[in-house]
Amino acid sequence: MAQHTDIPTGKELEKLLTATADHCVSIYLPTHRITQETDRDRLVLRDLTRQAVEQLEAAGADADAVADIEADLAHLAEDDDEFWVNQADSLAIFASPGRFETHRLPNHLTAMVEVSDRYHITPLLRAVTFPHAAWILALSQGSVRLLEAGPSGNPEEVRVEDMPKDAMQSSGNKVVRAREAAYARKVDSALRTVLTGSDLPLILAASQPMAALYRSVNTYPHLVEEREHGNPETSTDAELADAARAILDDVYADQVAELADRFGDLSGQGRTATDVSDLARLSTYGAVDTLLVDIDASVPGSIGDDGAVTLADADDAVNYGVTDEIARRVLLAGGTVLAVRAEDIPEGGPVAGLLRFVV
Repeated sequence: MAQHTDIPTGKELEKLLTATADHCVSIYLPTHRITQETDRDRLVLRDLTRQAVEQLEAAGADADAVADIEADLAHLAEDDDEFWVNQADSLAIFASPGRFETHRLPNHLTAMVEVSDRYHITPLLRAVTFPHAAWILALSQGSVRLLEAGPSGNPEEVRVEDMPKDAMQSSGNKVVRAREAAYARKVDSALRTVLTGSDLPLILAASQPMAALYRSVNTYPHLVEEREHGNPETSTDAELADAARAILDDVYADQVAELADRFGDLSGQGRTATDVSDLARLSTYGAVDTLLVDIDASVPGSIGDDGAVTLADADDAVNYGVTDEIARRVLLAGGTVLAVRAEDIPEGGPVAGLLRFVV
């Protein structure tokens, strides 16, 4: 069964990062792609809605504001049957008076609710960091097709205007190599109409020498390096998608390993930090280049305008979470945030930062 996702774009994420209101509700819950199983998901959402309302009321929120948010959440959980037909692996919901948006995500996230004066974005960043989706270019001398694959299910073939049919169609040149090179260039040119603006990885399914020819003319910046697999003329789309997912796992593992190596190198130069209080201050002043944050960590508290941390015993509508706010400040300062699992963070803390300069 196909998976339906709507991961926020860069502009949508920026709006969530900068949005503030007296009371913002962020809800995450795991979901099922099989419609018959979504009744359980809707029950979970009802319970999370109840928790959100209790937190809002405990914080002294205006009754009309509480009613507005509760009505939107209740409508989604109880009345919007059509919405639940197409789901992914998790659902993110952001609600405040006069604002309500949802995002279906390809990652398995833990059910949670956060209420504060800003949205809780760390779990959302997991989908942005590792979307588990990719384009697949199935290319041979005799055919070409572009597929879009998600974390599971069958891929979908994407219609591409002006895509050449095969190498013979591309050129009348009698020299085979020149004809195939012209074919590769036309494929690359046609793909721009679809891929421009995308940042998903492009995985090439092609045999040699066509793979090398295409790589020599490719202009898409997110083509995955040297991981071709199989002959697309003898593989089904489902087989190509399964192979692409294995490649994506390797790509993501390589990214995390490279960051761990960089962290080790920079640590000796005084350009790393793992202390929460240090990173709160450093993120406030734009010193963090790359932040690794534990997707499941929660450090209740808040950060002042000067970067000073005030810790709390538990999450509530005032204490919005220190690690989440550090991530928000790093992103707003132009840094990179990777939401990862605890085992991927150096020195075992909830956060680790690579700094732009020695401080």
